[in-house]
Amino acid sequence: MTSSQQAIPHLSLFTREQCEAVHYASLEILRRTGVRVDHQEALALLRRTDAIITDGNLVRFPPGLVEWALAQAPSRVALCKRGASEVAIRMEGREVAFGTGSACPNYLDPRTGQHRPFTEADVIACVRLVEALPEMDFCMSMGLPSDLDPRAPYRDEFALMIEHTTKPLVFTLGSRAECEAIVAMAAAAAGGMEALRLNPTLVGYGQPTTPLLHGQDSTEKLIFMAEMGLPIVHQSAPMMGGTAPMSMAASLALGNAELLSGLVIHQLVRRGAPFIYGCGLHHMDMRTTIAVYGAPEFELARTAVAEMARFYNLPHFGYAGYTDSCVVDEQAASDATSSILVALLSGQHLVHDIGYVEAGLTESPEMIVFCADVIGRLRHFVGGMALDKEAFALDLIHEIGPGGSYIATEHTLNHFREFWQPALYSRQRINDWAKRGSTRLGDRLRDKTIALMERAGTPELPANVLAEIEYIRKRG
Repeated sequence: MTSSQQAIPHLSLFTREQCEAVHYASLEILRRTGVRVDHQEALALLRRTDAIITDGNLVRFPPGLVEWALAQAPSRVALCKRGASEVAIRMEGREVAFGTGSACPNYLDPRTGQHRPFTEADVIACVRLVEALPEMDFCMSMGLPSDLDPRAPYRDEFALMIEHTTKPLVFTLGSRAECEAIVAMAAAAAGGMEALRLNPTLVGYGQPTTPLLHGQDSTEKLIFMAEMGLPIVHQSAPMMGGTAPMSMAASLALGNAELLSGLVIHQLVRRGAPFIYGCGLHHMDMRTTIAVYGAPEFELARTAVAEMARFYNLPHFGYAGYTDSCVVDEQAASDATSSILVALLSGQHLVHDIGYVEAGLTESPEMIVFCADVIGRLRHFVGGMALDKEAFALDLIHEIGPGGSYIATEHTLNHFREFWQPALYSRQRINDWAKRGSTRLGDRLRDKTIALMERAGTPELPANVLAEIEYIRKRG
């Protein structure tokens, strides 16, 4: 079907000239103010360019160096499932993939309704839940298990993920040693490092420090993933009113400068290494001093970030499916639905944080299941409407004529299944609803979540691969 035959809703914010204004502001920050780079290997790479380095590690970037790095980075990143060469996620165009967040200390238990620390068993149950939900395209660890070795939490999280889901994984970057172990696990499951590069199943997630600092640890991990030729999200996180100015334009330009300078380092290590653009542009609620998720400003900021990524022709990282509420309630439903809609309309590529409550301090399996239903619903909306000959059905309209019925036509039989059917939402009228127990959505959500968690399963890895992963996990 041609584009003229399919009407698709979408959301845009900036004109090209406005994207250029943000870009030029970031170039001016990098030229005039510069960034601190607390990493000797990165500084050595930068000294071979025309970057200006003063005061030990203050690096100022001429615009041409930034433009060079942008020209090297690939415009598309594709991810595969565990043990498969077929592409599962395409970060291109306006394709949108959804997944969970990472490393929440707390777990909202659907069976008891209580908040408590995450355990290893909880992480396994949540990962298997993600595997069971077709609307979830990738997985992050969700929880930081309180009963595992605190010296290597990210390595342990990854081992749990790769064993219990076949879906692509986004992992939080710890030390370089942990990164090396995680990549080794993924390579073992993929059939070797070369196979992993050809069919990547994982993305590393790291951050510079706002404002304008590339620290030792974050830069070390950025360099390692570039060396491996594997994709990384190097996401800045300006906090308006805290680590960044209290205006969206200034904070966007600041975060963008951090990303662009990180991209320069990344591409100096390995030209063409896959780099995913991301900027978690939050603001501080001055009444509580917390970082706000459920806010119109955050939705606007995410739209702006998506626009800049498209301007640079880079794959990008987004957010959705979260809430500031401490429980899965009406506020949570409102926050999650609006954020998912914005992610789909603005065409964010790799959208994480599905299931976050309490602004990312707690993960809720019920929130994940609720968001999955919302994603299914809203994908129908952003799919648009057909305008081809079959859709207009002019011959059928002529055949049925005034006063007729379409219920028994072949056209109805062929197309009625295309309309969305809810898994959680009720379309019953009051008498039928009462006969079936008068359940509220929250009741149905809890029951469905528990049922999915109890029956979810994952195709097992071969015994020799499991043994190798366990060896890598424990060798320290």
